[in-house]
Amino acid sequence: MTTTTQKTASWAKAIAKPATEFPITQLSTISGKIPENLKGSLYRNGPGRLERGGLQVGHWFDGDGAILAVHFAEGQARATYRYVQTEGYLIEEKADKLIFGNYGMAPTGAWLQRFGKSSKNVANTSVIALPDKLLALWEGGLPHALDLETLETFGLENLEGLENRLPYSAHPKRDPLTGEIFNFGVSYGQKATLHIYRSDRNGKLIKKSQTNLQGLPMIHDFVMAGDYLIFSVPPLRMNPFPVLLNLQSYSESLQWKPQEGTEVLVFNRHNLELVSRSVTEPWFQWHFGNGHSDRDGNVVFDLIRYPDFTTNQFLKEVASGKTKTQAKGTFWQMRLNPKTGEFRETSQLIDRGCEFPSVSPAEVGQNSRYTYLSTRRADTNLTELFDAIASYDYQTHTLTEADFGANRYPMEPLFAPDPTNPDRGWIITVVFDGDRKCSEVWIFDSDQLDCEPVCRLALPSIVPTGFHGTWRSQ
Repeated sequence: MTTTTQKTASWAKAIAKPATEFPITQLSTISGKIPENLKGSLYRNGPGRLERGGLQVGHWFDGDGAILAVHFAEGQARATYRYVQTEGYLIEEKADKLIFGNYGMAPTGAWLQRFGKSSKNVANTSVIALPDKLLALWEGGLPHALDLETLETFGLENLEGLENRLPYSAHPKRDPLTGEIFNFGVSYGQKATLHIYRSDRNGKLIKKSQTNLQGLPMIHDFVMAGDYLIFSVPPLRMNPFPVLLNLQSYSESLQWKPQEGTEVLVFNRHNLELVSRSVTEPWFQWHFGNGHSDRDGNVVFDLIRYPDFTTNQFLKEVASGKTKTQAKGTFWQMRLNPKTGEFRETSQLIDRGCEFPSVSPAEVGQNSRYTYLSTRRADTNLTELFDAIASYDYQTHTLTEADFGANRYPMEPLFAPDPTNPDRGWIITVVFDGDRKCSEVWIFDSDQLDCEPVCRLALPSIVPTGFHGTWRSQ
């Protein structure tokens, strides 16, 4: 693990105080013009509050979820920002103190007071838009349903079939042709169990399966590639007893065991049956990019690959605003025989540190030309948050970067399609300006990412750096 001198960074101003909600507000234009064909809603999720009652949370992943919605229509934009009204949020809001444990912290209080307390569903990781509701996702439990327009919280959502204690991950995949939604969750007992869910376009559960895992690992994401769902299980193992006794957090209990290798599980996405199971060299990944099947029947998929789990320490430090740990993830492409689990080829596509890969929603699970990523400028220290976005072109093997300048920090780039032209669209990101202490929405032409944005919009208050979002076309 490499460390540098600890310091408070400019991006830390975005999380220094709990975020301030705002009602539906017409956004003012800073520069440019909203494209007339940009019609739909951008939703973003992330931790909006990292302290309460003078006590800071233990990890960036522990903050209460808050959703930003930006609705575009007729060349105008309206936005609202609201905390997800989870049961734990409401209890702690009333008490004005942290009470519950979470990913990176045990419950507060003396041990006897902590014993038996459950973790808080923070609903802070991602979102998926269904026809009649927005789901705020957190991988440790059920999603919360919200109003698509106002973000009013309706409550927990079981998707007409999920048992109350089964988790529903923050990384569902939607088939652009059928609208079907695939997702998973991991439950822990004497063994860990991988639950896979197949739902219709409305989110209603159609089919589910379960598979036992080796040890007690952590799985954060998966990838859909043609007719297959691929899970890569890093060699992380949880020590359950300190967690059950509320002596340690989930994060603190995770041990990196590279000698066990990374396990790759391939499932048929139609019947959810296991096709192959194999073990390969160790690596860790939070996020996959896209995947597809090639002419030879292999599956090709992308991921952000780390050599170990040091990334978790960096993300823990983010919550304090002072990061010293370097953890570099790079963009890789893997080619796998799905029936045998044998890798045909593995290659690093980008050496630059990057994260949050995404593609056009119309290309999920299919061969795509571009992947959009968060990255760092070439001169940025690895202990900083991402301060640029880029697109990778698989045909030319080139990286096109949008440079935001010093002390500006964009979130994950998301593709919004042009309904009149399927080959083009816009890249939308939410940017925190550390010098001016404000947040903005920036819109780029998807094929001109290295040019000035076509439009910049001012948000009424700071929206802290978050994790994932989605685009919902009108």
